[in-house]
Amino acid sequence: MLSNLKQQPADKILQLVQMYRDDPRSDKIDLGVGVYKNAEGVTPVMRAIKAAEKQLWETETTKSYTGLAGEPAYQDAMISLVLSSSVARENVAAAATPGGTGAVRQALELIQMASPDATIWISNPTWPNHPSIIKYLGMKMREYRYFDNDSRGVDFEGMLADLAQIPAGDVVLLHGCCHNPTGANLTNAQWAEVIAVLQETGAIPFIDIAYQGFGDGLEEDAAGLRMVASEMPQTLIAASCSKNFGIYRERTGILMVVTQDASLRDVTQGNLAFLNRQNYSFPPDHGARLVTMILDDKALRADWSAELEEVRLGMLALREQLAKELQKLAGSDRFAFLAQHRGMFSRLGATPEQVETLRRDHGIYMVGDSRLNIAGLNKNSVPILAKAIIDVGI
Repeated sequence: MLSNLKQQPADKILQLVQMYRDDPRSDKIDLGVGVYKNAEGVTPVMRAIKAAEKQLWETETTKSYTGLAGEPAYQDAMISLVLSSSVARENVAAAATPGGTGAVRQALELIQMASPDATIWISNPTWPNHPSIIKYLGMKMREYRYFDNDSRGVDFEGMLADLAQIPAGDVVLLHGCCHNPTGANLTNAQWAEVIAVLQETGAIPFIDIAYQGFGDGLEEDAAGLRMVASEMPQTLIAASCSKNFGIYRERTGILMVVTQDASLRDVTQGNLAFLNRQNYSFPPDHGARLVTMILDDKALRADWSAELEEVRLGMLALREQLAKELQKLAGSDRFAFLAQHRGMFSRLGATPEQVETLRRDHGIYMVGDSRLNIAGLNKNSVPILAKAIIDVGI
């Protein structure tokens, strides 16, 4: 049996991580892996997480299973965080998942169960795991225009034109905020236009929100998503706690399905529990319990929100510093987009050859499409990166 297996393509980002580790240069810069790091290059445990873990250690009495869809308190807390009061709670089915990736996978399997002929439309470009999972499940997939390589902004005219051609019943995968890999986001006015097009065509929105709080703030980052959920008949939402709570390894995510027809909520909830049972039985609980404790405790939530805001402002400051440094060296504003983008990522607009030159000659590691992780920088490495970008001729 095992002799029939074929070697799978290596993950390009994990390859990049290994190359970085093997590089003996002391001045190397890692801008590849999509993980938040502070100025010391560490992914810290947030203060509120530490405090919640201590409380949990002192009070937890069992490690028995939770429900198939996770704890109701976690569902309620996350629905409130992501959706606020934009939709009624009784119109939302939800299931805890192993991270945001697990939520994406479960959403796609739900779509496959409900509408096996549906095509999933993804932005060009998008997070590589989106097309990877879709292809693995054997689902139909197409792209809609999203990023303008010249302006490094959203190709909104092209996006709307493509969305207008999508048949009713197909699914449109959108990024809730902090678009990965480009960092270019829709404005609230643009979200409204997207909603109008989807209402006209009958396509179904599926929103992946992995970075709430990393862009313009917790409420601001969810504004577009809430508009969609409140105005569309059905909306699927995959949310992650990896970034904004800093609990990457705890694999804490949630899938929410919003339906304006409340009679569909219970059957949807039952199917989410069924899918969890087929894939991993009960979802992981440790991270979900910590998140619940923080969101339900006034003091812990305030401390978490304050630290998250420090993270957000720190990344914004790095963006502005890099844009200014490049403006000074280039003598033009062609890199101004870096300050306008939000979240951890921006796509620089370099060729694969230029990206390779940055790695080979300057010890600067980024993904081949020139996606760079702003959080991999600090105030001392920004000038080094800026000079290398100019030297390479980007």
